[in-house]
Amino acid sequence: MDMQAILERQKAAHLRDGEASAALRIERIDRCIRLLRENRRAIEEAVNADFGSRSREATAFTDIAGSIGPLQHARDNLARWMRPEKRKTTPAILGLFGAKAEVRYQPKGVVGVISPWNFPVNLTFAPLAGILAAGNRAMIKPSEFTPATSELMRTMFAGAFSEEEIAVVTGGPEVGEAFSRLAFDHLIFTGATSIARHVMKAAAENLVPVTLELGGKSPVILGRSADLKVAAARVMNGKTLNAGQICLAPDYVLAPKDQVEGFVAAARASVETMFPTIKDNPDYTAIIAQRHYDRITGYIEDARAKGARVIELKPEGEDLSQQPHRKIAPTLILEPTDDMKVMQEEIFGPVLPVKSYQTLDEALDYVNGHDRPLGLYYFGDDAAEQETVLSRTTAGGVTVNDVIMHVAQEDLPFGGVGPSGMGSYHGLDGFREFSHRKAVFSQMKKDIGPLKMLRPPFGPGIRKMLDGQIGR
Repeated sequence: MDMQAILERQKAAHLRDGEASAALRIERIDRCIRLLRENRRAIEEAVNADFGSRSREATAFTDIAGSIGPLQHARDNLARWMRPEKRKTTPAILGLFGAKAEVRYQPKGVVGVISPWNFPVNLTFAPLAGILAAGNRAMIKPSEFTPATSELMRTMFAGAFSEEEIAVVTGGPEVGEAFSRLAFDHLIFTGATSIARHVMKAAAENLVPVTLELGGKSPVILGRSADLKVAAARVMNGKTLNAGQICLAPDYVLAPKDQVEGFVAAARASVETMFPTIKDNPDYTAIIAQRHYDRITGYIEDARAKGARVIELKPEGEDLSQQPHRKIAPTLILEPTDDMKVMQEEIFGPVLPVKSYQTLDEALDYVNGHDRPLGLYYFGDDAAEQETVLSRTTAGGVTVNDVIMHVAQEDLPFGGVGPSGMGSYHGLDGFREFSHRKAVFSQMKKDIGPLKMLRPPFGPGIRKMLDGQIGR
């Protein structure tokens, strides 16, 4: 497939057809919603095949319903978002004589989308909500780790959109590298920070603006006032959803020293309730590929070898060593040290380090001593402590008394900061991310005195005005 030729056709179509109307944008979004609804079963089967084992319910919830919601939100609001935004003139007196200032939201043109394997459908369609709402066209490069799902999406889009509107390009790393070098009008990449560095470098060759949705080590801070039973249930639900293969999965827990054992007991009880069995349980997701399975089990063995207490939360006697689907039981690593790999790299699996602290300052210093995370989670009923956590830490987003859920709020921006990402999307913020904010100033029609005195020859009028502006 000639990616350059597709890009050129899309750019030419964008110029030929002009700015898409609100009606056309809505119709394109409705086509996406229909694709998701009509292909629900095929999507569930393809994702399950790619993972080896992933529940239909998890896919329906995260990838299908989780995509329809953002698309509907964009569809229902885009006409309002498209309206020019009035701004004040400078100096204000110009406005009194008829000058006007406004911001117009103009489609950028063609947006490239590099989507990942962990939620292959959602992290393709959710960005499309903002991309299409802003009036753009799109080229999509899905992950090679989910070949069945990627091929299904290619077929789905080809049946509902012309290649001038949305095109899907499949292939391995070499295709992804070439894709990231294309002269898009904007590029959004969702994936690992290490790969993002290469993507951003490639995009820089054409000065393509980028949105990077990455990850990192998102911490959970348990306050002393936290309800351990509720906190553990919500943390472990977030950690076992998709077997922890989520950019926003809680990556480690900071707990008061005297509450660590209580958290462990509550975590064990919550996992036993959710997963009475793991090995043949269709509700428990497998690790996507052998190399990721080896990486995650390597973290566990490295921590055990370096003295950590390792607790597998699996049914008594259930052996996961001989199985076809690469499942790893939820695993707690107690009192990890920073020389352990599990504390140095994003885990992206069902392994959860639990580290104790004596004072809140100690916990905050630990968080602030590392890269700014994509998400941060605080549990507790102490309003003053909560405000301290919010004001003294920096993260892409925060959920209080739960994990991950801020990503589901369509009216909140979603994005990282520093190594966890760049730019944000969802809802209005997505519309603006994929739009060019064009400043438009309309000068007053009459050539009155204040305008004339700005032109030579300069006289006492402009000197008086400058003295007033600058001051003495």
